[in-house]
Amino acid sequence: MIWVTWRQHRAQILVTAGLLALLGLLLLGSAVEAGRYVAEHAPPGCPGTDARCGDLAAALGRRYDAVYSLFGWMPLVAPTLVGAFWGAPLLGREYERGTHRLAWTQSVSVRRWLAVKLSVLGATAVAGGLLLSLMVSLWRPVFRTGADSTFGNIGVFNMVGVQPAVWWLYAFTLGVAAGSLTRRTLPAMALVVAGVTVTMFTLFRLSVHYAEPVRIELSGTVVLEDPDARLVGAAWVEPSGREVTELSVGGCPRGVDVGQSDRHARAWQACLFGKGYRYAVYYHPPSRFWRFQWTEAGILTLASLALGGLAVSRARRD
Repeated sequence: MIWVTWRQHRAQILVTAGLLALLGLLLLGSAVEAGRYVAEHAPPGCPGTDARCGDLAAALGRRYDAVYSLFGWMPLVAPTLVGAFWGAPLLGREYERGTHRLAWTQSVSVRRWLAVKLSVLGATAVAGGLLLSLMVSLWRPVFRTGADSTFGNIGVFNMVGVQPAVWWLYAFTLGVAAGSLTRRTLPAMALVVAGVTVTMFTLFRLSVHYAEPVRIELSGTVVLEDPDARLVGAAWVEPSGREVTELSVGGCPRGVDVGQSDRHARAWQACLFGKGYRYAVYYHPPSRFWRFQWTEAGILTLASLALGGLAVSRARRD
């Protein structure tokens, strides 16, 4: 069965391996070239808080905008492609062609046929996701030295650690389950696209509840020092200690263009701080990176097992 699985699905596996190889070459080439650019143009003291270091980061952003754009879509596109082209055809194509009747009446039982295919292809998807995570983890420090944001940026968070592996596994089993329900490949692919998108945005909204947020009160600034923190919410705190979301403080009028003018916004905030107001920020610190990684991995793994079980149950009834 393992040899049969390879023969039937080698096209998807080889194409995915080829795409990963091309992506790896792109990341390697951009990292090497960017490393040379940084070595030639980095001012003394960088990485650091000097404004010139920020100018260097902005220059890198403009220089590698195309690579950043590709990277920005990868957390959503990569698992979607795995689910659509690995998972959806596994049962959907068998039902469309009627070949399931032949495959499941041979000496190999339906349970074993599905168990081997799901385990082999699922393990391959996990390995591919881990390889992608490794490549991205080696590539990013060239661009983000001293200002890493693997936790605060949800897109980056889904591309490092164990996230790519569990997302690829989830998308694969979602495609298999969709194929067992629709009995057609194209509708199953459409369900994968919708399912992965909805799941990703749902988990993004739920992720703030993985742990109790840390609360800190700021005075003199409304900007949290740690750029990698994941913000949950914020509110102004009156001198009495009561939190408020809307302020109307006499003597501290808000200009009509506040929010559009940083100068007016800073002046208004300075006025509030001068009257004893403080700014409360709720956030998750970067130290919770692995806690959030494993929490989300557990959710997606359980969902994958449920989807795989659904597909097996549907197939055994046919």
